[in-house]
Amino acid sequence: MKLSSQTAATLVVSSFATLAACKQCKPKIDSAKLQADITTENLWANLVALNDIAFANGGNRAFGLPGYAASVDYVWNRISKIPGTKAWKQNFPALFNYVEAIDLKVAGEDIYVFGLTYSPSTSAEGITAQIVAGPEGAIGCEDAGYAGLDVKGKIVLVQRGTCPTGGTLAGRLKPAARAGAAAVIIYNNIATNVTAGTLSAPTPDLVPGGFINLSDGVRLKARLDAGETLDAYFQQTQIVDTRITQNILVETDDGDDDNIIVLGAHLDSVQAGPGINDDASGTSLILELFLAATKYRTKNKIRFAWWGAEENGLLGSRAYCQSLVSTAEADKILAYLNFDMVSKGYFGVGDADGSTHGSVGPRGSEVIERIYVEHFEAQGLTVTPAIITNGSDYASFWQVLGKPFGFLNTGTGVAQDPCYHQGCDTIKNPDPNTITVNARAAAHMLTVLSLNGTSLIPKTYLNSTISARSFVPNLGPDVVRIEELEALGERHLGCGHEI
Repeated sequence: MKLSSQTAATLVVSSFATLAACKQCKPKIDSAKLQADITTENLWANLVALNDIAFANGGNRAFGLPGYAASVDYVWNRISKIPGTKAWKQNFPALFNYVEAIDLKVAGEDIYVFGLTYSPSTSAEGITAQIVAGPEGAIGCEDAGYAGLDVKGKIVLVQRGTCPTGGTLAGRLKPAARAGAAAVIIYNNIATNVTAGTLSAPTPDLVPGGFINLSDGVRLKARLDAGETLDAYFQQTQIVDTRITQNILVETDDGDDDNIIVLGAHLDSVQAGPGINDDASGTSLILELFLAATKYRTKNKIRFAWWGAEENGLLGSRAYCQSLVSTAEADKILAYLNFDMVSKGYFGVGDADGSTHGSVGPRGSEVIERIYVEHFEAQGLTVTPAIITNGSDYASFWQVLGKPFGFLNTGTGVAQDPCYHQGCDTIKNPDPNTITVNARAAAHMLTVLSLNGTSLIPKTYLNSTISARSFVPNLGPDVVRIEELEALGERHLGCGHEI
C-alpha cells in the first residue's frame, strides 16, 4: 500500500509520541516493589555461573586471563539488549602480572611462597645463596638498618611491616636491595595464608621478592637467631606487561541526565581463586538490581558499572573517573554506591561520617550511610561500621572526582570470610541470606536516591583546572594506619590488594 507523504509523516510523529508515552507507562520506582523483585534464586544463579566460568578457565576470573574475558561476556550478554537502556564497554590499559613458576627451598625444605606482584624474575636456574635475617622493626625500612650487615649476594629474610614509603612490602624489600641482597623473602605479620602482595609497580631498584606465611617466617628466623647457617634456593619467573582490559557500563534512558547515581562492583577476581564473594557477589547484586530497575520510572538517571582490574589497584574505576575529569560528564554524577564483598560476614556500612573510625567522606556521604543504617536497623539487624581503607572502587570516585559515596561490605577479616583472596572463595563460600538482604538494602538506597537524591545530597562540581592527580581527599589517620586495620581483623588494606 502506498502512503501519502502527509500520512507517512503523521505515522512517524505518532510513533515518537507512543515511545515517549511508553516511558510514562512504567510505574514510578517503589522501594518495597523493587526489593520484592530481587530474589535469592536469581542472585545465586549468577554466582553459580561465575563460579563455573572460573573453573572452566584455570580456577579464576582474574584480569588479563581467560576467566575475566568470559565474565565480561556473561554480564554483557545479560545487559546489552534491554529496551530503554544504553550499554557500552570501556577499554583501558592495565599492568598485568602472572607468576609462571616459583620455588623456595631452605636447607632442602620446600616452603610455600607467593610471588610478589611486579617482582623481577630470577634467572631460569634460580638463586642459590645463604639466607640471612634482615633488621627488625622500623629500622628495617631504612638503609641504616643494613649498616654492618653482610647481605651482599645473599637472600634476606625480613618481616612485613609499615614503612614511611613503599608500603609494607616494597618498603622492606628496597633497603635490602640497595644493600646488595640477591633476593628478599618477606614473611607475613598476620596469621593468614599469603595469596596477595604487591611491590606497587615495577621499578629498577627492585630485586626478586617472595612472600611467605608468618609461621614459616618465624620458624626460619628462630633458626637463624640460634646461629644456624642456612642455604636457600629461590626461583621465580614472572610475566609483567601491559594488557588491554574492559569496564562494562549500562544506564537507563529515562531519568535526569544531569543527576546520575552510579552503582559499581568489580568483576575480576584474584588469581588465587574464583572470587565468588570477592566480588561475584557485588557483580550479581548490581546485575539483578539493574534488571529489576528497568521496569520502573526514576527522576534521576541510574548507571551501573562492572569494573576491571580492581585487584591490580582499582585500575578500572580509576581509568573511568580519570576519563571524566576534563569533561562535563564529571559534574553530572551525583553520588557513587559501591558493592564489594556482600555475601559473607556482618552487615557492614561504610563509616563515611567518621563517627567510628575517623575518616570522613565528601559531603553527602553521611546521608548515604544514614539511609543504609536506618534500613538495616528497621529490620532488627545489627550494623557494623565498615572502615574506609580506600581498598575498593569508591576510592576512585573520592580521590579523582571528589564525589559522595557509600558502600556495603561484609568484611575481610577471618571471622567474616576465612576464604578472602583464597582458593576456597567458591560457590560454597557465600551465604544466600546475606547477599539477599544486602541486595534489597541496595534496592532501597537506589529508590531513595533515584527519586530524592538531589534534595538529600549536595551536588559537587569538579574544577576544570584541577587534574586527576592533584585532587587529594582529606584522608583520616585510619585510612593508612595498617596496624589498626589488622587489629580490627581487616585484610583488605588498600589499592585493591595487600601492599
